[in-house]
Amino acid sequence: MNYEIEVCSFSLESCLAAERAGADRIELCGGFSEGGTTPSLGLIEVAKTFCQLPMFVMIRPRGGDFLYTETEWRTMEADVRWAKKAGADGLVAGFLTPEGRIDMERWKTFLSWADPLPVTFHRAFDMTPDPLQALDDLLAVGGCSRILTSGQQPSVAQGIPLLKQLQERAGDQIRIMAGAGMKAELIPSLVSAGIKSVHLTGKGAVMSAMSFRQPKVSMASSTWTDEYIRFETKEEQVRKVKEEIQKITQI
Repeated sequence: MNYEIEVCSFSLESCLAAERAGADRIELCGGFSEGGTTPSLGLIEVAKTFCQLPMFVMIRPRGGDFLYTETEWRTMEADVRWAKKAGADGLVAGFLTPEGRIDMERWKTFLSWADPLPVTFHRAFDMTPDPLQALDDLLAVGGCSRILTSGQQPSVAQGIPLLKQLQERAGDQIRIMAGAGMKAELIPSLVSAGIKSVHLTGKGAVMSAMSFRQPKVSMASSTWTDEYIRFETKEEQVRKVKEEIQKITQI
């Protein structure tokens, strides 16, 4: 049935955990607290060296919205070029107009930069006012392998009705890949909705090994950030999703 699991990873450690757990592909990112940005060339290189899974590299110069300046656009062009040289197996990106529509001209240009690599349109899709129109726009251009979406909800659990509608409308032209709050117990409902691609971080907190901790100084401007906690993919969380898919597909 060709079901697939993509794991969003921010480190080599997470890539290797995903591989051990049976994932099919990595979305390689930097900027965990920003929802994913372009990873470093060093991370792409070591991930390609030590992990055998296909690497889809995020091309996103910053967090925030998906309306990019001309200087950011030039940065993304360079990032595509270097990601391809580093061995990326696919690319992940998304562009919107000020009105929240798919920026068709920039998307077409991005596809030409990415060629011949497959491309995923990421969760910028969830920030559009009309998801069905956004899907039709992407279908009209062609060249998009997957759309990553929560069904325009805070998590996949609430977005399943729209995910089903989107996949039915897309047919076999684009895969709708469900992501955000992905858990193993959601797999039966997603499979029933016709979704065959899922995306998760499978994250768990990893405490710092530092014995001395400076309470007065932060390296980040955000009050959310704690320098003594980081998040990595946990093998068992990915494995649970894998096992649930295997149970269903063997029925």
